[in-house]
Amino acid sequence: KIVAALLLLYGTFMALSTPLRPGVVHVDPERLAPGEQQVVITTYNADLFAAESVHAHLDNDGQIVHASSVRATAPNKLEAVFHVPEGFKNELTDLVVQTNEDGTMWFPDAFWMDKTGQGIASAEQDVEPERIRKEGFFFPLRWQLYETIRNLNFHVPMWFTMMLILAISLVYSIRVLGSGATEDDLKAVQAVKVALLFAFLGLITGSVWARPTWLKWWTSDAKLNGAAISTLIYLAYLVLRGSVVDEKKRMRLSAIYNIFAFILMLVFIMVLPRLTESLHPGQGGNPGFSPYDLDNSLRRVFYPITLGWMLLGIWAFNLKQRLARIQYRKTHEIDQ
Repeated sequence: KIVAALLLLYGTFMALSTPLRPGVVHVDPERLAPGEQQVVITTYNADLFAAESVHAHLDNDGQIVHASSVRATAPNKLEAVFHVPEGFKNELTDLVVQTNEDGTMWFPDAFWMDKTGQGIASAEQDVEPERIRKEGFFFPLRWQLYETIRNLNFHVPMWFTMMLILAISLVYSIRVLGSGATEDDLKAVQAVKVALLFAFLGLITGSVWARPTWLKWWTSDAKLNGAAISTLIYLAYLVLRGSVVDEKKRMRLSAIYNIFAFILMLVFIMVLPRLTESLHPGQGGNPGFSPYDLDNSLRRVFYPITLGWMLLGIWAFNLKQRLARIQYRKTHEIDQ
């Protein structure tokens, strides 16, 4: 309990107070053609006026084009001029901005390139400057997510905790089939109730996260639909228990249902979304818990707070099953 509280306090404070790493978020225009091109570059969490030196270059599969001039027009805006040669290899090219104050800001696939693939660009011999890393503790800047990346520390741990508590419930349901012990049955059902609380919190935090990133509170996505169906399956488990009067029969039916419910939950949340196209990270070829989603600074917050939520869930389960055991004994004493 104490460890969970400390981890959650640490994780919540760090999740809400840690700044995002400076980066480039927009360029105008987004399409470049051979010749002289003036580009307006918008950055995030950078102070360009405070920088003593600013450099920008294009990177097209190793072909480097340095900006002939770079000028800060606002704390977060640059005007850069590029002399774009003919014959870039790729249709998309990256933008790299470096300052002594904010380090290296990399914007992948920043520009569409006109008339590509017509030979080797004359800029191929240019050397890319060494990347500068800004010192300090930062969360990664992920395009489209931006500040909402902080919700990773609240949304994802809800589902991890739910799955952990449901696994505990599964173990007790298996024990019910072997021993027929009433106490194991009480623990199984109380674990499901606690897990459902975290499932609802996961759905709410996910919906809140979807609104700014996907522009909808809910979308017909395999991962989202699977999470909702899994929640309904476990709600049906509680309905089943309430519809069977005989205690022994209720215990065995509930245990069998719980085993199949856990398997279906894994299928709907872990298996099916990976076999279909999905917007959700970790599904449909979009990897989760990779360098794209996490870096070391975010891991130092995400892992401790996830452990804190799990310990909190186990503590809540212990309280719930102890209370249920006391109520069960009182009820049977009155019946006798």
